[in-house]
Amino acid sequence: MAHLPQHISNATLRLLLAPGIGPVTLRKLRERFGSDERAAEVTVTELADLHGIGRQTATSLRKAIDESRPDQEREAMQQAGVQLILHGDEDYPALLAAIPDPPAALWIKGEFKDEDRLAICIVGSRKCTTYGREQAGRFAALLAESGLTIISGGALGIDGAAHRGALQAGGRTVIVMGCGLAHSYPPEHESLFQKAIDGHGAMVSEYPMRTEPLARHFPRRNRIISGLSLGVLVVEAARRSGALITAHVAAEDHGREVMALPGRVDSPASAGCHQLLQEGAAALVVNHADVLRQLDASSHLMRGALEAAGHEGASDGATLFDGNLTPGQLAIVEVLRDAGQAMLVDQLAARTRLPVNQLLADLTLLEIRGRVRKDRSGISLKV
Repeated sequence: MAHLPQHISNATLRLLLAPGIGPVTLRKLRERFGSDERAAEVTVTELADLHGIGRQTATSLRKAIDESRPDQEREAMQQAGVQLILHGDEDYPALLAAIPDPPAALWIKGEFKDEDRLAICIVGSRKCTTYGREQAGRFAALLAESGLTIISGGALGIDGAAHRGALQAGGRTVIVMGCGLAHSYPPEHESLFQKAIDGHGAMVSEYPMRTEPLARHFPRRNRIISGLSLGVLVVEAARRSGALITAHVAAEDHGREVMALPGRVDSPASAGCHQLLQEGAAALVVNHADVLRQLDASSHLMRGALEAAGHEGASDGATLFDGNLTPGQLAIVEVLRDAGQAMLVDQLAARTRLPVNQLLADLTLLEIRGRVRKDRSGISLKV
């Protein structure tokens, strides 16, 4: 469970609030001194002895720890209804924990649910076209209906359209902020953010509550958007777009699937997407079934990487990707269970009465979750 403000120690908050103490430095402090209480009282000399930290930096860090104000942070958290998830907590997102530099903590408004383990991020330009906005909403809605949580950065343009599409389809969405959660940024999305946290998702940030939405925070925020997701879908992006940063981080640092939607060949708004496609850095997709097929192709590698990192799923046999199933997915599971043997797609379509497109999408999600297997004999439940 996420930590209520009053249950977080002064020592932990002092370390998290101190500018200059990022995830790497905090990990070194904890490894060297054993506890947050001891690490928060470390001397300048002890700090300087840490690998890679000189005396001048150590003096600055000691001052930053001393000047942090945990009581003010608690008050801001309580006023906004924000809790804290620490790296290593049971409910810290496993996909995010598997990236090279996961945040030491996540401030969260709303909540993560089990189904959020199966997520995709949709990103693109703030200054998007009508085409881009429509496609972002369409893809988000269809993928949400298939059981995926939609991750994005809450910005104007493509991000906002993706969040709205998920919510309009009755799905879940997670908004990753580039500022503290005391700010509603951009202010035009305040009602959208409220709908997301009212039982339909969450707002998260690695920044303390009153951190301003400064430009330098957003590129680093992008690694969280990618880290929470199985894959990245770039809907519309210019050549110099933050969405391309997210795409490259996802592919090069996180080993996630990257997809791009093509636009008009003469549209500057889609030039970044076309660049990704030309370079072979992204798979071309034109509908949500393409997205699901790409995730299906990479899911086995993703599951292996997570299991190697120690996230093997629950002891009762549930997989890391397990969660609430959609009605269509439940129907497929029930039919396969009753049959007791492998079935062909045509047979499943006849028994479940699901449209073929929906059936194929649901089968892909079930396979990613580890609930069914596909082989030459057909589709069967995975024991």
